[in-house]
Amino acid sequence: MSHLFAPFQLRGITLPNRIAVSPMCEYSAQDGLANDWHLVHLGGRAVGGAGLIIQEATAVLPEGRISPEDLGLWNDEQIAPLARINRFISEQGSVPGIQLAHAGRKASTFSPWCGNGAVSPAEGGWQVVAPSAVPFSPEYPQPVALDQAGIDRVVEAFAAATHRAVAAGFKVVEVHAAHGYLLHQFLSPLSNQRTDQYGGSLENRARLLLQVTRTVRAALPDDLPLFVRISATDWVEGGWTAEESVVISRWLKEAGADLIDVSSGGSVPVAPIPVGPGYQTRFADQIRREAAIATGAVGMIVEPAQADHIVRTGQADLVLLARELLRDPYWPLHAATALHTTTTWPEQYLRAAPKGSTPRKPL
Repeated sequence: MSHLFAPFQLRGITLPNRIAVSPMCEYSAQDGLANDWHLVHLGGRAVGGAGLIIQEATAVLPEGRISPEDLGLWNDEQIAPLARINRFISEQGSVPGIQLAHAGRKASTFSPWCGNGAVSPAEGGWQVVAPSAVPFSPEYPQPVALDQAGIDRVVEAFAAATHRAVAAGFKVVEVHAAHGYLLHQFLSPLSNQRTDQYGGSLENRARLLLQVTRTVRAALPDDLPLFVRISATDWVEGGWTAEESVVISRWLKEAGADLIDVSSGGSVPVAPIPVGPGYQTRFADQIRREAAIATGAVGMIVEPAQADHIVRTGQADLVLLARELLRDPYWPLHAATALHTTTTWPEQYLRAAPKGSTPRKPL
């Protein structure tokens, strides 16, 4: 069996393979509620054989949504539609996960196919918040700086959303601290100009993320793993660095994180990012070695041999695929064939499976 299809255990959860669906916003919800699109989108990737299905950035507060069409988990009404999806995912043998998020100064913006920049209050937008009153770009909303009461509210919202995530049947929770969203905004000197206990030194800039991580860990049952997604670098001078990512990963491990999901960028509108196959994998490798914590690699991972190599050589414990799984929801099944590995196919699809495949009966 290839390394890509080896099981992976974290706490009390065993993933059937090392392939995860990276969180991808679908901009298809109303009032934060999941619907049939999310069922088919996420369920289809479970049918396709991904071991872990991580739901898109799901807002812990209404004002934490990237767009008015984002999913949310700020009230109990949002639990039942997600539980329906998670039951289906689990029946296929995959593990349902969720990314909990707050967009900060990058909130209240249009869905990608609806326009650019800020959504006005008249169009359903809202006042956005950030570490400092500095907008992401001239086209984005003008944020107000969070005071202590606002920071406390964010921490409490992550805890409440975690409890709801568990009630909905999620088995993995990921805290989103990447891509220029709120928790990353506190980390990066490019967006954090505070002079209080949340600004200045690395310890201060990391304070909110560590508070959220400890709070989420406390709200999770002991047998469920906690991921944290970070941007390993801002890719610009004066921004967040790979060396700081190693330090924060050590601190996150102490705070109860089980895996660091390593991405990059997002703090500024334009950065000289050397995009190419596996361009972020070296950061996952560095953090795994230097912080002694499991990592996930993401970004331009498209070929089965490439994904298997990442796991086999110890660069990361998981590979997270995004666009490639939009192009091909059955990528894991096709990857198994390419790697000469026998895997299970849904029994309904077995007639199309390669010789030697075994049926995957619903659990």
